[in-house]
Amino acid sequence: MEISEREEKMRSSLIEMAIEGWRFSRTFSRMIEKLDAGESNRYVNQLRYYQKRLAENLEGNGLRIVNLEGQPYDPGLPASALNITDFGPDDVLIVDQMVEPIVMDEEGVRKSGTVMVRKVEQ
Repeated sequence: MEISEREEKMRSSLIEMAIEGWRFSRTFSRMIEKLDAGESNRYVNQLRYYQKRLAENLEGNGLRIVNLEGQPYDPGLPASALNITDFGPDDVLIVDQMVEPIVMDEEGVRKSGTVMVRKVEQ
């Protein structure tokens, strides 16, 4: 299916807004963790609702956000590791934190992510 330049621009804008929304929800989540349990419940529910709606709207446009936290790191992943130079070639690494998520569609990766990795202690 041929996508017009206008449609491609709109899709790129949607991807950028999704990434910013993802970042904002992570910040909001960290703020919730600082609240007492009674106060945090309401905000946790609002955050879950937002994340659900974000995923639904992306899915409706054939997109999805991929989070690799906790997964083994491989240089072939569609994500660059900011701290990769801190490790040796024989170190076994996992994705410790997603700094920017991967965005995919039915054809593959639309936007590569950025991660922080850590060594697996054996």
